[in-house]
Amino acid sequence: MSDAQTANALLSVRDLNGWYGESHVLHGVDFDVQEGEVVTLLGRNGAGKTSTLLAIMGILGKRTGAVTYNGAETIAMAPRQIARLGIAICPEERGIFAALNVDENLMLPPRIADGGLDLERIFELFPNLRERRRSQGSKLSGGEQQMLAIARILRTGAHLLLLDEPTEGLAPVIVQQIGRTIAALKKEGFTIVLVEQNFRFAASVADRHYVVDQGRVVDMIPNRELDANMDKLHAYLGV
Repeated sequence: MSDAQTANALLSVRDLNGWYGESHVLHGVDFDVQEGEVVTLLGRNGAGKTSTLLAIMGILGKRTGAVTYNGAETIAMAPRQIARLGIAICPEERGIFAALNVDENLMLPPRIADGGLDLERIFELFPNLRERRRSQGSKLSGGEQQMLAIARILRTGAHLLLLDEPTEGLAPVIVQQIGRTIAALKKEGFTIVLVEQNFRFAASVADRHYVVDQGRVVDMIPNRELDANMDKLHAYLGV
């Protein structure tokens, strides 16, 4: 990316290092995300993709470097302060409250900023949830739980969405719906960083792809150049 693009990035990550206890898992991650972009982090299992999202949110036990969001340096902030800036994470494990119904799960997180979607708009994006709004979390399918996990952060007013493996283990028809939802959110101006193993899905929704390997970003591939770089991508991903 050009210096001008970097300077105007909504999210800028520089020399990001992170640790789980004594284990050093991120080794100088660098990347930028422009406002309104969908960007994926691709890589093998254990490459550091999820750790990067957690470090951006301040959830890792220790992190160093620079993470700038909308002009604010966040590296010294607590997770709750980072969330109030307008960043939200949807973890791979989803975190649905089993004893609460869909409506209750949706209303549980506080609004952190203006611009959060109301329930009517959420149910337009996820019609399955409207039909299941009185169902307990424990009664939902995996796909419905994933939709609920994404919907829940949309209510908060977050503008930057960090989505960790949103299609993992889901049926193809649900994967397609998640893709349509990401496209709709992009059209509404949301910015999305997506950790994804399924690069075919990633190619259907993303503007650019960062390849993560051994705790570093080792390449960036624009989506329009994906076909020309498929051999290189297969080598990176080991497929």
